[in-house]
Amino acid sequence: MSVTFAIAIYVVLWWTVLFAVLPIGVRTQAEDGSVVPGTPESAPTTPRLVRVALITTLISALLFGAGWAAVKYGFIDLAVLLGRE
Repeated sequence: MSVTFAIAIYVVLWWTVLFAVLPIGVRTQAEDGSVVPGTPESAPTTPRLVRVALITTLISALLFGAGWAAVKYGFIDLAVLLGRE
């Protein structure tokens, strides 16, 4: 696995995990009863984006590490998956 390919896979994995983690634990303004004028009721009260980014990075790193190990130790053959064999 080349470095460029690994970075591309990690970036795609990170964004996918981000959209899975983003709604977890979010309280809307409607749920808290404090809707700011000019915003939708579904807007988050406190988005906590740094927390979400750290959780996303941790989960992505674990998933990427598992995938990398599977390729390194022969559980997955990238040549077959990419149609080069």
